[in-house]
Amino acid sequence: MILLTGFEPFAEDAINPSWLAVCRARDMLRAEGHSVEVVELPCVFGESGAALIDAMDRVAPEIVISVGLAGGRDRISLERVGINCDDARIPDNRGQRPVDEEVVPGGPAAYFSTLPIKAALRNLLIAGIKGEVSQSAGTYVCNHVFYALMHSLASRPGIRGGFVHVPYVPEQLGPGSQTPSMPLETTAEGIAVIARTALETSVDVKLSAGATH
Repeated sequence: MILLTGFEPFAEDAINPSWLAVCRARDMLRAEGHSVEVVELPCVFGESGAALIDAMDRVAPEIVISVGLAGGRDRISLERVGINCDDARIPDNRGQRPVDEEVVPGGPAAYFSTLPIKAALRNLLIAGIKGEVSQSAGTYVCNHVFYALMHSLASRPGIRGGFVHVPYVPEQLGPGSQTPSMPLETTAEGIAVIARTALETSVDVKLSAGATH
């Protein structure tokens, strides 16, 4: 079983491509015979992590891929590490704006993704989909969910998971906008590629995908 999660809209956006893309990826993967469930998470500190853990308890997944929006990026970002820090630049959908608070009080400083992110990057590029390994998932609700996911998986042997950021879809941007975007179908196929790779890859590949800053 694969569990895919996306987010509800937040800030000024009427839609969230993370949710649209995981729903489309679910359909693609189910058509191939895979068992897939999707859950829309609230863009709210605390509630989002709890909703994700409830979903894992309910569907007992083998793979968990949480997806969020990173407006301004031009490619699918495979997040490497989630940190134990909530530091919100803007309020969440409940008006909360935590500053320098821990996601899990007393928890480890960080967790690494247990998805095969390098193999997934390779397969994205083979498929002609722009991708990257990202070294920071930020400190907003996306990172909150990423850390909460990995903290939960630390006590759930046999389940692998991680976080992926996706760009805007073109429909969110005004005419003539220079902000990067990615068509929904491409984004969804990218998520499906990552899911297939996770199912097929037990040991990640060695592939340079670091950063100098």
